[in-house]
Amino acid sequence: MNLFGNNQEDFPFAMFGSSHIAALAVLLVLLIVLYVFRSVLKEKKMKPLEIGLAVSLAAVELLYHVWLIVNNNWEVRHALPLELCNISFILTVLLLLTGSRLVYEILLFIGLMGASQALLTPVLSIDFPHFRFFHFFYTHTWIIAVPLYYTWVKGYRPTIYSVLKTVVFLNILLPLVLFVNSYTGGNYMFLDHKPSSGSLLDLLGPYPWYILSLEGIAAGMGLVLWLIFREKTGAEGKRAEAGSFD
Repeated sequence: MNLFGNNQEDFPFAMFGSSHIAALAVLLVLLIVLYVFRSVLKEKKMKPLEIGLAVSLAAVELLYHVWLIVNNNWEVRHALPLELCNISFILTVLLLLTGSRLVYEILLFIGLMGASQALLTPVLSIDFPHFRFFHFFYTHTWIIAVPLYYTWVKGYRPTIYSVLKTVVFLNILLPLVLFVNSYTGGNYMFLDHKPSSGSLLDLLGPYPWYILSLEGIAAGMGLVLWLIFREKTGAEGKRAEAGSFD
């Protein structure tokens, strides 16, 4: 049993199988703990743990690229960190190391939107206990948990301008990713064509119109997340405080 090989037949992944459900349950428990004990965590010196988590995430990601190389799977057309979750991962590490509010604002939106979909419908062929399974769920779990930790524990909050910053950020990335796709023959962020296996993108119209549809959806979901996580004032703040676990 090679836990670092490319032996997919030994570890066939089943969506919503027991290991998938268990990984989602771990995320749920982690988020509950962060929220329930947020006041306790506020009193702790968390920076060493934040740096340690950032280092562990970087190490696991480095091992992933080693795994690709060792198994002759590293190709420039699919292994560059240009998928939305790859970019969210980089922002996660940067946020842990720097505490940047700008990084937080962008990560809160693209991280929650991208990683939540990835965790619910993983593009994954290898199951537990293979390294690739661990890498996928470890990194995506923290892409979601870290911005929520900064919201609940560190007191960061998005503003309406955070949505605009995120849209601008994505549109700055757009021509870069399109150029890389044309140069490498890749399909990063599905900007060259829809996935051949079928996806929700099929409901958004033909190429290139589904890209515009995605922009509208991203902006709309960003507004929803802003409404949920924005700073509450007046009566809203009192209701939120009354309904907390503190």
